[in-house]
Amino acid sequence: MQAVRFDQYGDVDVLQVREVDDPPPGAHQVIVRVRAAGINPGEASIRRGDLDARWPAHFPEGEGSDLAGVVTAVGADVAGFAVGDEVIGFTNNRASHAELVAVGDDELTHKPESLAWDVAGALFVAGTSGRAIVDAVHIVPGETVVVVSAAGGTGAFTTQLARGAGARVIGLAGPDNHEWLREVGAIPVDYHGDGLADRIRAAAGGAPIAAMLDTHGGGYVQLGLDLGIEPRRVASLADFRAGEKGATAVGHAVAAKPEVLRELADDIVAGRLQVPIAARYPLAEVRAAYTELERRRTRGKIVLIP
Repeated sequence: MQAVRFDQYGDVDVLQVREVDDPPPGAHQVIVRVRAAGINPGEASIRRGDLDARWPAHFPEGEGSDLAGVVTAVGADVAGFAVGDEVIGFTNNRASHAELVAVGDDELTHKPESLAWDVAGALFVAGTSGRAIVDAVHIVPGETVVVVSAAGGTGAFTTQLARGAGARVIGLAGPDNHEWLREVGAIPVDYHGDGLADRIRAAAGGAPIAAMLDTHGGGYVQLGLDLGIEPRRVASLADFRAGEKGATAVGHAVAAKPEVLRELADDIVAGRLQVPIAARYPLAEVRAAYTELERRRTRGKIVLIP
């Protein structure tokens, strides 16, 4: 099979698509032929070595967590899945950016028939991260919250899930994404330039700002504190040192469950949740996909199509 590998830390040019052995199914594992696999900023950080102290690479390293595809083989003691099943899932083995991947039967859920492959393959990291950060701030219906990078891969989920929880959402994003934010019921605010805190307060219209949901990093935790938000309700998925300021550092692992994937999938099918797909790339163009991702200007998700 073809799979993404890299042999050293670096920029996108270290990524290679190689022929490697097909994975065999172990006990409680199935083999999935990948139809779509999302890409995520954390994968780029691992590839650059930015997270070596926390999540080191083991060369030659694979890549990718998100996946959707079709079961092609079933290992011993697998429950609930059979060859031919269409599934959504994840792997914690950095292996989904490939034609085939071995996945535990506790890392999968069945894909609704009407759910598009590219959307299904984009759900795991961004969708469960959005669920985790929304749950972390314990939204009370009617209160005003700020979502940082509100139309990005994770931000698009976070914005809509916060709205679904009853929040009035102020979404920080560039002007190109303001129309989409209005469509999903958020109040857009341009994050560029000086005076951002004043623009947020103006958008709040005098209402207290109850929470900050940071999906981007880079100083937004401090902005939330400067806005007078209670520290524990300033939550960040991207600032691992948020806790040093009394804020809440959030990991997606608390929501990284097949049942959460199924809930997200059902919300999409029912029209309660949109997943904008910014771009689709064949596996061979993985470098181009990450080049676009690392500009941090996309709306929604970028997906590899093996």
